[in-house]
Amino acid sequence: MEQIEQKDLKLIKLRNNNQTEVEILNLGATLFSMKMDDSTGKRVNVIVSPRRPEDFLTARYKDYNKLFGASIGRFAGRISKEEFSIGKEKYVLPQKNGEHLHGGAEGFQYKLWHVEEETSGKNPSVTLSYFSEDGEEGYPGNLKVQVNYTLSEDDKLSITYTAETDRNTIVNLTNHAYFNLNGEGSVSDHFLFINADKILKIDEKNLPTGDLVNLPKHPKNFGSNKLIGNRVLNDAYVLNSDDQEVSARLFSPMTGIKMEMRTNQSAIIAYAPEELPSSLSYQTSISKEYPSICLEAQNFPDAPHFRNFPSSQLAPGEKYINKISLSFSVKK
Repeated sequence: MEQIEQKDLKLIKLRNNNQTEVEILNLGATLFSMKMDDSTGKRVNVIVSPRRPEDFLTARYKDYNKLFGASIGRFAGRISKEEFSIGKEKYVLPQKNGEHLHGGAEGFQYKLWHVEEETSGKNPSVTLSYFSEDGEEGYPGNLKVQVNYTLSEDDKLSITYTAETDRNTIVNLTNHAYFNLNGEGSVSDHFLFINADKILKIDEKNLPTGDLVNLPKHPKNFGSNKLIGNRVLNDAYVLNSDDQEVSARLFSPMTGIKMEMRTNQSAIIAYAPEELPSSLSYQTSISKEYPSICLEAQNFPDAPHFRNFPSSQLAPGEKYINKISLSFSVKK
């Protein structure tokens, strides 16, 4: 395992002409912070994350495995049965408590990514890459992964993941940013919209059963702008949208900040934990209860085990592409 030290960490800043600022950490290709002005001109960091880059290196951070803002891979979400098959080939994955989660114990989120290119000025951007060797965490194929973060002049943050392989494999990447558009406190007062009519049915271990549940009368239906309230979420929403339509919308009445997500992925995992580890020190002053929400654009969890789920396989000569755009605006 690669030994990463504090001196290896690099924080890349993207700043547009609105003075909106995004910080990307090379460890895990992590969305570390995003600061912008709210409706009153107050500076707000809409990302919930540990206070310092070096906090990501601590044993405590890894034990909690909360993956703040990280790029997740080789497979985001859960895989059951400790293995998966491609054709007649079976691949065994490391597991904990009967499941393989977020690419394993040493997933992409804990790797040092290489900074390929940085641009400043108008529409600043950074591209990072990671090379996942054949057999890493049990996955077949040498996988070349890149992520590009671009901050536009109208406060849109575009995140694009690409991957290529030299052997048949499976890939499911996402960004695991925790949002709080208040910049503090709780997200219970946020309004959420998710462009979905169905949700994946899950068992007691949060693993999909393979069935889809209609949302119209479901208590977790966010098909119209709905108050999140004191509601724990950890659910996969089957999107109706493509990357030209709004897939999800989050709005804070307190700051007037609205975020609209568009993606080419088939699902969004909405994850709103009741609490975050109190022993970690955060950049923002968050509430003990319902402090944040993740909206993870990706394929269905456990897709390799269900023929009725979109395929997660990637073959040589093909390119995996996950497009995520987060458009921010402020209601004056």
